[in-house]
Amino acid sequence: MNDKLNIAAILKPQGIRGEIKLKVFLDSAECMAELKRVVIDDIDYAVLGLRAQGDTAYITLRGVADRNAAELLRGKEVFAYRDELPPPEEGRYYIADLLGCKAVYSSGETVGVVTEVIPAATDVYVLETTTGEISFAAAKGVIEEVDVVGKKIILNKKRFKEVSV
Repeated sequence: MNDKLNIAAILKPQGIRGEIKLKVFLDSAECMAELKRVVIDDIDYAVLGLRAQGDTAYITLRGVADRNAAELLRGKEVFAYRDELPPPEEGRYYIADLLGCKAVYSSGETVGVVTEVIPAATDVYVLETTTGEISFAAAKGVIEEVDVVGKKIILNKKRFKEVSV
């Protein structure tokens, strides 16, 4: 498993003192409350302050003292160390842990490999198959089991056929 997870994207500077507005990729920005550091462009930054607001957060970093310094980070991805993030709730997973999982029907037949998960009200999974890409919504009953350690997702064939494109 990855030791760093992509948790946010930098949207823009906020104010003149180096605060940065983030688009958060976690279930909520509150999941970031205990972070002591983040990584941007392979540089560790100490977190000096964080305000959470739904799926956005405002963060203050050591070394980013003003609006000009914050502007240089616009559009960058923000990573956090896995051991500083709370473990996902039961039945929830970090997207990074799902990428590369083999998707199989409960009968054992391989469907493909997860290459992307698009966060939405109902997440959309993209699989690479022998015949191309297939997308499916993770609607109720489609995914029967997820084993991130074994890198396998078990799908209900009937429900999968109903929601896949």
